[in-house]
Amino acid sequence: MFPLDSPWNISFAGCGFLGIYHVGVASCLQEQAPFLVENARHVYGASAGALTATALVTGVCLGETGAGIIGVAKEARKRFLGPMHPSFNLVKIMRHMLHRTLPPDAHHRATGRLGISLTRVADGENVLVSVFNSTDEVVQACVCSAYIPVYCGLIPPTLHGVRYVDGGISDNLPQYDHKNTITVSPFSGESDICPRDSSTNLHELRFTNTSIQFTLKNLYRVSRALFPPDPMVMNAMCKQGYLDALQFLKRNGLLNLNEPYRDRPLLLIRDEREGDVNSSGEEEDEDITNADNIEQRPHVEDSTDVHHYSPKEDNIFQHLPPNLHQALIEACKERRSLCQSLSNLLPMRLASVMMLPYTLPLESAMSMAVRLLEWMPDVQEDMVWVREQMAKVLQCAVRQASRSISQHVSARFSCQLELHHYQSLPTQFSSASLLPSCPSVLNVIMRLNQYQRQLLPGVLCINMDLQGSFKAGVPPAEGSKASVIPLGGALTLKELPCPS
Repeated sequence: MFPLDSPWNISFAGCGFLGIYHVGVASCLQEQAPFLVENARHVYGASAGALTATALVTGVCLGETGAGIIGVAKEARKRFLGPMHPSFNLVKIMRHMLHRTLPPDAHHRATGRLGISLTRVADGENVLVSVFNSTDEVVQACVCSAYIPVYCGLIPPTLHGVRYVDGGISDNLPQYDHKNTITVSPFSGESDICPRDSSTNLHELRFTNTSIQFTLKNLYRVSRALFPPDPMVMNAMCKQGYLDALQFLKRNGLLNLNEPYRDRPLLLIRDEREGDVNSSGEEEDEDITNADNIEQRPHVEDSTDVHHYSPKEDNIFQHLPPNLHQALIEACKERRSLCQSLSNLLPMRLASVMMLPYTLPLESAMSMAVRLLEWMPDVQEDMVWVREQMAKVLQCAVRQASRSISQHVSARFSCQLELHHYQSLPTQFSSASLLPSCPSVLNVIMRLNQYQRQLLPGVLCINMDLQGSFKAGVPPAEGSKASVIPLGGALTLKELPCPS
């Protein structure tokens, strides 16, 4: 059960074009459990999640927000390189959409409740912005939070004179570690509201606080975060977000806690809201049949009985709220003129592909000229920043080069000193210098010499003529002191008296 006795927050993860999933989640929370949104202390968002968080806090129509996201995706898909085409300006489109949808008092509603995750360019640290002085600051904060370097441009935007880039780089799920933070992510993982893929793979990737399991569906979602899928696929993602949020509410017992419908089944309320907006006759008849079946049941007095739905009743939730569903359907429609219909023919598409090496440079030059004209008011400020960054890069390169050169010079100098020391040693060495590590051998030799000098004038004398004395067996001549006889390989000394 979700604890309602302490303050709670809502956090939306960054996900690129998969932000349409957040729209479905926000729509479910706003419709089925509005107290979660109204009483939340903070609503956080990073990158694309900041757009949904802003819409939820400022009271923007979520249907219009979802239609705007699908419209941006359609603009990107019109081009051959998608969002990487030089003529596609995501920042300009995003800024125009926010100015069109946000109310004039958006900054008053957002201050203190909305938290937008940003990454500071100077040191790469994460910054949560929650104070806004005007609606333009809200728009600029959303633009900074969704600005992906190189993908959106080369010069980062500014907020309060500081350069920021995508908040997902430093913290993709703000305040996720707080106990009462409801985390929302379009990637299957450990978030509170996320898709539940049927996979036994327990491995996951932690991308700046966002849990992403290693599944094939997640790989597809990651690939579609920066390159948008078909509009109908995005519509299905929005519906998936609505259903996942509904499952979260059911698991935590947060349904049917709102007046004035607290004592009535949620399915009946849902059916009454959708009964007037069904476009096809079959859908209308099916909803009426379901409503009749529900009305025949007695009213539920205990709120715990409301959360057990049969498969037939769960089919009622397969449609989004009327406003959101209608807006997404209108956005997914392809309004093609005669020229667009002709350009979609196979021969025309083949011709456009063959002419791409000639048309792409021309389109790039035209889009570059347009961007230069739009950049003129900010040229001076941006060039100052570029000059500062180049100076920092040069200082870092010089510092690194000087450090490596100093290390090389010190190593070379020490090598030369050692060589000079070896060359300065004397060429003639004594026995002590030849055997510096064996002082005991030198001592033994010196002691033997001393003993020999002491024994020569004494009683014992050594006769070195071993062979002659052994064969003759004659007493040694006068002057000989002793004979050494080899016996079994050993030397024995025979003492002989010396004449007086």
